[in-house]
Amino acid sequence: MAEAERIIGTPDTPGEAGAEPEQPDRSATPGEAGEPKGRRRIAVLFTVATLAYALDLVSKLIVVAKLEHHEPIEIIGDWLRFEAIRNAGAAFGFGEAFTIIFTVIASAVIVVIARLARKLYSLPWAIALGLLLGGALGNLTDRIFRAPGVFEGAVVDFIAPKHFAVFNLADSAIVCGGILIVLLSFRGLDPDGTVHKD
Repeated sequence: MAEAERIIGTPDTPGEAGAEPEQPDRSATPGEAGEPKGRRRIAVLFTVATLAYALDLVSKLIVVAKLEHHEPIEIIGDWLRFEAIRNAGAAFGFGEAFTIIFTVIASAVIVVIARLARKLYSLPWAIALGLLLGGALGNLTDRIFRAPGVFEGAVVDFIAPKHFAVFNLADSAIVCGGILIVLLSFRGLDPDGTVHKD
């Protein structure tokens, strides 16, 4: 967890630890204090996380009630269909023998994001971390509450593209958040809003 904070985290106050911002954040209005701005970014993070989590949870409830033990529904011919399956592995069906390990990893990700929230001053980072948080919470909920047991539950997947693994909205949120983080890192944008060049 400390290593994750070292990679993703930044000083509590922008500009500390020798990180001089090369491009100031233009989103702030004149005279706006950093703390209220930080609180707004935190609000964005948890709003995005709540939305991603709610969409995932509702979609899984519908799939279990209406689609499980039924024939798949074709959405775009045989290129995309909805098919309910239970996945004991990670995203896209990988590593089914390590369910408990994936549960621990998801829990650690949630804790790290919650701790980093107080250092957050970047809107794109707030969106990215919100997607990660919402997706991790969605799949963690399945692992805790679904069969075969607590922390060993199988995740409900249902989006089945042709020639690809079946996944769910939580997986999509995690992947989109991860891609956004990679792009922000390449641009040199830190979670505290500073921009650096390596």
